[in-house]
Amino acid sequence: MRTNDAGDRLSDCLAIVTEPTANPLSSVAQRFGCAVLDHDTDIGGRYSALSITGLLPAFMAGLDVEAIRGGAAAVLDDFVENHDTAAPTIGAAVSVGLNRMRGVSASVFMPYCDRLNSLALWYRQLWAESLGKKGEGTLPVQATGATDQHSQLQLYLDGPADKMFTLLLMDTAGKGPSIPDDFAGVEGLSYLKGRTIGDLLSAEGRATLETLANNGRPTRLIEIAEVNEISVGALMMHFMLETVIAAGMLGVDPYDQPAVEEGKALTREFLRGGRGQ
Repeated sequence: MRTNDAGDRLSDCLAIVTEPTANPLSSVAQRFGCAVLDHDTDIGGRYSALSITGLLPAFMAGLDVEAIRGGAAAVLDDFVENHDTAAPTIGAAVSVGLNRMRGVSASVFMPYCDRLNSLALWYRQLWAESLGKKGEGTLPVQATGATDQHSQLQLYLDGPADKMFTLLLMDTAGKGPSIPDDFAGVEGLSYLKGRTIGDLLSAEGRATLETLANNGRPTRLIEIAEVNEISVGALMMHFMLETVIAAGMLGVDPYDQPAVEEGKALTREFLRGGRGQ
């Protein structure tokens, strides 16, 4: 029986989440005697964050998974009751409409919070893999505020007008370390007197939002009070619904990824030595 570096048996410290079907992961679990936790076969990978694949690691990390699901449920319930006017419906309609009517071919998601960078990466996969079919879809771009103000904003403002922007701002005013008075006393920096790092980040986010709008770039604002389980669950459900609705408008299946499967099949073929490398 395989053991880890501490000498523990893998079967004592490893559980495998996989579909209850014959597949390589279930074979690995059986071979090493590991516990198997069934994953619902009706939930695809990028939509599974609110199932066992996402919530079990969250629970193990000490997060409140009931609050995550509660935030998601609130968005879903509102959509069920007000589907024509709910935020995910409007977001999908705007995205598809801008693509059709104004040639917008990219969707830039820019959270002003480093803790939400992983959310932006997940959104990038969700949007790209769900909609990029039959010549449809727009390119999702992950940007980080305020970092990418200095690496991408020039293109966004003065380059091709082919992008829509989603800025995710958090209420950071008055939060974080105070900016030392030594800096505020420097000529040209008096505006920093009495300010915090949170004030600076908030001002940069609002300035970017207004600058994009003033330059005719289609921009929407999503605001959250803080990053917690409820807000993250709500955001994830919003973007999943928005993506599925957009897929319906574009006439594509949001749940498959046929083009990706070709690459997976070729990878296995190369590893088996079936084709020269």
